[in-house]
Amino acid sequence: MADVRRKSLGRPVLYALILLGVYLTYRILGPFFVALTWAVVFAILFHRMQVWLTKKIAPGRAALVTTLAVAFLIVAPATMLIASLVRQVPQVVNQLNQTRSVSPRVQRIWDMVRARSPVALPEDPQQVATEGAQRALKFLAPRAGAFIGNFFATLGNLVVMLFALYFMVRDGDSMSRQLRDRLPFSQQESDSLLGETRDLVVASVGAGLVVAVAQGAIGALAFWIVGIGEPAFWGLVMGFASLLPVVGATLIWVPAAIGLLLSGEIGRGILLLVLGAVGISGVDNVLRPLLLTGKTSISGLVIFFGLLGGAAAFGFIGLVIGPIILVITARLFETLHRPDLLEDPAAASDPIVAAKAV
Repeated sequence: MADVRRKSLGRPVLYALILLGVYLTYRILGPFFVALTWAVVFAILFHRMQVWLTKKIAPGRAALVTTLAVAFLIVAPATMLIASLVRQVPQVVNQLNQTRSVSPRVQRIWDMVRARSPVALPEDPQQVATEGAQRALKFLAPRAGAFIGNFFATLGNLVVMLFALYFMVRDGDSMSRQLRDRLPFSQQESDSLLGETRDLVVASVGAGLVVAVAQGAIGALAFWIVGIGEPAFWGLVMGFASLLPVVGATLIWVPAAIGLLLSGEIGRGILLLVLGAVGISGVDNVLRPLLLTGKTSISGLVIFFGLLGGAAAFGFIGLVIGPIILVITARLFETLHRPDLLEDPAAASDPIVAAKAV
């Protein structure tokens, strides 16, 4: 009787300790959520490279080579882009300084807007842009320290990600087996879920790269059509900017269109706005769900909301994990209606195991 009471009391205590451990684990690993998630993503993407290298050198050295390759792929393009921006920014500033007065056409349009505006507006439309720039500087100046802190935090997250990636690449197979054994599904269902997750990660990253290339190419073509200098360079910048959540490539083509409008190039400015809204930014909403739907068996509606909601909740990494979270959650709810998914077919067919279960 005492043993039965001890067991009945021990189970709630065990559940309480598990919940406490999960909470404390969340508090400890929460600051590194993005870094660890990227480490998992890159470990999945470079798994084949690790397998190929392991056949030639030791697993530890192979993992080190794979990790260094990932670091080079991240740091090298970012360094080249920053160096190119440093060379291009002075030219852009000189062009802006040369445009000290707006064209008569823009002035006439501005006068018409002022005449019908219920709010008093300055006579010079360029004064609005100047005041906006000054307010932006006043807003950013006290936050310069935070920007520098975020920069170093980003470097720290990069180091953490590469450090975790080394161990995930080296011990990826054993980690995958341990995760599969702890999932509340049969072995067949666990393998199916892990395979579907792996396919989603590869497809999401691949779709992101395809969208970046498409937006960069369309952006370069749009800049060439409207006559903006260095279209290939700005197309490259828009390709990288498309990886940013929320703003994306609009960070580049919207200011360029506004600059054309203020300089009196109304037709070119409106054309760039149309090409930017329909072509540059519009291709993301069409191409990404289309690519993901073609690579997986998941509904396009789930992918669409997984992408939008994931980006809103987690930033850029949400484009990868958003659909995955929806798929896993749906699979868990499906388990409630189909308890047979929890049973291992091999175990159910074994009469000894079945007898023990009874």
